[in-house]
Amino acid sequence: MSRSTKAEKARQINTARGLLQRGVELPEAVRRLSREFDLSERQAYRYLEEASQLDRAIEIPEATVSVTLKLPPRTVELLRKYAKSSGLTIGAIVARH
Repeated sequence: MSRSTKAEKARQINTARGLLQRGVELPEAVRRLSREFDLSERQAYRYLEEASQLDRAIEIPEATVSVTLKLPPRTVELLRKYAKSSGLTIGAIVARH
């Protein structure tokens, strides 16, 4: 079984949340989630457990692609310094601006 992407995980947890909101009993919700997404029952249970703690659905992240940029060294230095001080990744900073 391959690892889920962030978007797949968000969809799976949102589906789990929907099952719980509709009052589907836990054993049945585990079976449905497991079948629909080809998950182990253990993983389906974990997603249901996580979904039960949510106040609202998880936003499904947009897919990303890798790019290579050529920037002046000073710009890279400033970007890395800002990333470190803000706790953000360089990709997150670029995506925001």
